[in-house]
Amino acid sequence: MLRSFHTKSGQWGLEDSYWSKVSKNSLDKILPKLKCHFTWNLFKGESISHDLEDRVCNQIEFLNTEFKPTMYNLLAYVKHLRGQNEAALECLGQAEELIQREHSDQAEIRSLVTWGNYAWVYYHLGRLSEAQTYADKVKQVCEKFSNPYSIECPELDCEEGWTRLKCGERQNERAKVCFEKALEEKPDDPEFSSGLAIAMYCLDKKPQNQFSVKVLKQAIELSPNNEYIKVLLALKLQKMNEKAEGEQLVAEALEKAPCQTDVLCSAAKFYKRKGDLDKAIELFLKALESLPNNGYLHYQIAYCYKAKVKQIQNTGELETSGHREKIEGLRKCAVGYLTKTIEKGLDPQSVHPDLIGLLETEENRQIVIDGKELPSTERQQLYQRYSIFRAYCEKSEDTAVQHYSEGLPITTVSTEKEKMKYQLQNIGENQLPRNAPNSWYLQGLIHKLNGDLLQAAKCYEKALGHVLRNSPSGIGSLFLSASELEGGSEEMGQDAELCSRRTP
Repeated sequence: MLRSFHTKSGQWGLEDSYWSKVSKNSLDKILPKLKCHFTWNLFKGESISHDLEDRVCNQIEFLNTEFKPTMYNLLAYVKHLRGQNEAALECLGQAEELIQREHSDQAEIRSLVTWGNYAWVYYHLGRLSEAQTYADKVKQVCEKFSNPYSIECPELDCEEGWTRLKCGERQNERAKVCFEKALEEKPDDPEFSSGLAIAMYCLDKKPQNQFSVKVLKQAIELSPNNEYIKVLLALKLQKMNEKAEGEQLVAEALEKAPCQTDVLCSAAKFYKRKGDLDKAIELFLKALESLPNNGYLHYQIAYCYKAKVKQIQNTGELETSGHREKIEGLRKCAVGYLTKTIEKGLDPQSVHPDLIGLLETEENRQIVIDGKELPSTERQQLYQRYSIFRAYCEKSEDTAVQHYSEGLPITTVSTEKEKMKYQLQNIGENQLPRNAPNSWYLQGLIHKLNGDLLQAAKCYEKALGHVLRNSPSGIGSLFLSASELEGGSEEMGQDAELCSRRTP
C-alpha cells in the first residue's frame, strides 16, 4: 500500500502523485463529455477575430441583464485562449453570480455550461481537485435526467446558439440548428425566437426569400423591445423594395436604442444602401466610440468616403477647384480609415475592390506605413499586415513573401503571430501553385513561426534548390534530389527564374 509523505522541499509523496494521476486520467475521460465552449469547436482551424473581445464586452454593457451570463461565458473562453486563465475564472464568477440572481428558478440548468467551463479552466491550470469539483456539480444535475455528464435541454441549446452567432459566419448554420431545436421544446420562447430570427437573417442572402421576414416578424411580436431585430427586418424589407416600412422601423429603433452598437451598425448599413452616406458615416462613427478596435467599422467608413467620391464624380462637375479639393479631402479620409482597417487586422478578403485603388499610389503607401508614429514593433506589424493586405487585393504572392519576411524577426506577440500564420497559410493554399519556390518559402516562414527551425531550414533549402536547379555549377543538386532536379516543368523553371530575381 502506498503511503503519504512530504519531503522537506514540499513535493508530493507517492500517494499524492498516484491520486493526482488517477484524477487526471478520470478528467481526461469526463471533460470531453461536458457541453460547454471547450467542446463546441468554435474556432477549429481559424484564428480568433481581432475584435471579438471588444464586441463581447460591448454586448455585456448593452444587453439586458438576463442575457449577460452567455456573454461572460464566451468572454471567459476567449480569455483562456489568450492564456489569461485567472481572468477567465473571474468572468465565470460573473456568469455564475448573474445566473443565480436572474434565473433563480433554473439556476442549476443554466449553470451547466459555466460549470463545464470552470472544470476545463481549472484543468488547464493544473488544479485538478477543483476541476473535479465542477465536473461533479455537472454530474449531480445531469444524473437527475438519467445521464451522467450531459443532457438535452432547450436552455443549453440556446446558450450554444448565441455563442456560435458571436463566433463568425461559419457558425451561423449550426446556430440556426441550435435555436430550432430549442424552439421544438418551447415554441413561444422570446429568447429562442430572437436567436432563430438573427441566424436566419444571417443565412438568408436572397432578397426574394420571404421566409426570414416571417421569422423576424414573429420574433418582434414575442420581443417588442428588441430594436436590433427591427433593424434586421428593415434591411430585409429594403432588399424587397419595401423601403418606406423599413425606414420607419430604423427610425423607431434609433429613437429607442440610440447607443446600442448593433442597432447603430445595422442602421448605418441601411442608410449606406439607401445612398445617404453622411447619415451612414455619422452612425458608424457613433458605433466606433464604443468599439474603437473594430476593423469592420473602420472599413465601412472608408468605403462610405470612397462612395462619396463616386457620387461627386457622377455629377459631372469635376472641373471646379472646389470639387477637386473636396474629392481630395474625401480620398484622404478614406485612406485614413483604410489604414485603421489594416491596423486593426481586418481580413483582407472582406475588402471591396473599389477600395483597392486607394493603395495603388506610393503617396498613399507612405500614409499607411511610413507616416505612422508608432513604436518599431507595432510599425513592423502594421507593415506585415499591409503586405498581406496588398497580396490578397492584388493576388501578388511575392509582395506578401518579401514584405512579410522583413518584419518577421521582431514579431513577438503570440496572437499576432497566430493571425499572420493563418493568413500566410491562406496565401500558400489559395494563391501559389503547388511546389512553386515561393510555396516552399512560405512553408518555411510558417515553420519558423511555429518554432520548428529544422523544418523551416529544410523548406528554405527546397526553395533555394529550385532557384539554383538550372545553375551550370550544379549547386542545385546539394538541395534537391535527382528526381526533383529532372522532373521540373517549364512552368517551374519560369517560377525559379522569377524567384531568383525577387529573392533578396
